[in-house]
Amino acid sequence: MRPVIVISSYLLSCGGLILALTYSTIGAAAYTLTLEDVLALAQGNPNIVAAQAQQDAASAALQTARAYPNPEAQLMAGPSKALAPGTPGGLSAFAQIAQPIELPSVRSSRARGAMAGLETAQAATSNVSLAILAQAKQAFYEILRRQNEAEVAIQNQALLEQIRDRVKLRVETGEAPRYEFVKAEAEVLSAIKNRERAQLQINSAKSMLRALIGASLPIDFEAKGKLAVPKDVPSVEKLRSLVLERHPAIIQIQGQMRQAQAQLRLEQNLRYPQPTFMASFQRAPDLDQWLFGFAIPLPLWNQRQGPIAAAAAELKQSEAAAEQQRLVLLREIEIAHTRYRIAARQEEAFETGLLKEAEYALKVAETAYRQGARGILDYLDAQRIYQTVRQDYINARFDKQMAYIEIERLLASDL
Repeated sequence: MRPVIVISSYLLSCGGLILALTYSTIGAAAYTLTLEDVLALAQGNPNIVAAQAQQDAASAALQTARAYPNPEAQLMAGPSKALAPGTPGGLSAFAQIAQPIELPSVRSSRARGAMAGLETAQAATSNVSLAILAQAKQAFYEILRRQNEAEVAIQNQALLEQIRDRVKLRVETGEAPRYEFVKAEAEVLSAIKNRERAQLQINSAKSMLRALIGASLPIDFEAKGKLAVPKDVPSVEKLRSLVLERHPAIIQIQGQMRQAQAQLRLEQNLRYPQPTFMASFQRAPDLDQWLFGFAIPLPLWNQRQGPIAAAAAELKQSEAAAEQQRLVLLREIEIAHTRYRIAARQEEAFETGLLKEAEYALKVAETAYRQGARGILDYLDAQRIYQTVRQDYINARFDKQMAYIEIERLLASDL
């Protein structure tokens, strides 16, 4: 068995050399990005900028809600002409100031609604930021996954080329039939195609990340990192409670409910007349007159039944939306938890047996082929199975990473 191990190690080392040469060539002109770099660049996503602008608008709306109504001033003057004998003529003037007076209940309801609107906008900004950062993280790990697949493809191509060369030598010496070389050459061509496809998938994954981040992402870059997540996550029961406690979407929908409640109270309080204090001064050629009083609208024909009903309907709608959002988040966390558990079990199965078994089967097939106990097809099948197992292992680790990122997003943890 020692010669087999030496030969296999040699083949793998050749593959590693080709891989190193290939990536050194690529990396020489590439800009390396870590996950932290990607998340920092993602902060400039237009959706995050728009959400922050919406938050600024909500802050301005709160300032507007707290502002006092402005007074209104009137000033008029003109000549007076006597119409009766003995009545003096001359200049007449009139000045008036009116100050609307808000009821405390109206002012507090409007302020509470604006405050709830600001809290809603802040939660919406957090929700958008969480979603964008989670997408950026997923796109980054997609690049890592494709880079790992490319590494496996390059190693597989190198191994198959070594097998082809040895088969060619056996064919030339008459130890093997011609069709074995044809089969080995076909496998090499297939490996080249897989390597090229892996490179195209890397470029496609980079394009997805570039579309998410924008022009701030360098054109030529390489992702640097590992597919690695903690071995375990909390129970699904614990995750449910944490999601309902932390996720910004819950805070956002609760803010919308408080906003709707404040709007309903505001419409109800507006049924009561809002007085306006008035003070006026009038000067006639022979008389100065001061007047003080209040103007009060009389709610005889319009008692705001329509706005009150509309605000009540809006409140019911926000309550229903809150319940729907709660159900959606609970379903999403359960799905993410299930995906994580499945991927974790698959990863464990590969690490505890499947990878070693596939590698051992490849070595046995190689030995049997060298001794003439098996044909080239058995050897290539064993190599293909080993390649598939390694690919499936990468996919399992990637699926686990994606599920964990989704759990992070739902828990609103720091990405």
